[in-house]
Amino acid sequence: MKIRVYYEDTDTGGVVYHSNYLNFCERARSDAFFKIGKTPVLENGHFVARKLEADYYSSAKLGDELEVISKLFEMKSASFILKQYIYKDSKIIFELKITLVYINFEARPQKLGELKKFISSLFER
Repeated sequence: MKIRVYYEDTDTGGVVYHSNYLNFCERARSDAFFKIGKTPVLENGHFVARKLEADYYSSAKLGDELEVISKLFEMKSASFILKQYIYKDSKIIFELKITLVYINFEARPQKLGELKKFISSLFER
């Protein structure tokens, strides 16, 4: 997913504020669902972040065009782990490893079951 850095994404020096890299990754995850006509809120539940590890390698600045790549890293019974990479000019500037748990609308973890195949189809390996 391509993302343009706007003024609202930056600090007063025109550098992307650190938490916005997480927002860019969230947009890319949501976009994977939108591309197939769905949303991340499914019939029986949705996904919540349980754990994340972020590595910042270089800064993006106002006007930059970034690309977010999301790769399925590991699938578990009620969760999955994605690695997401943000590139600027074909160079990785940010990396996120995030564990997403599938929960029902009462906030209880649910087994992915049939959703495993669906999730695998959304994100490259």
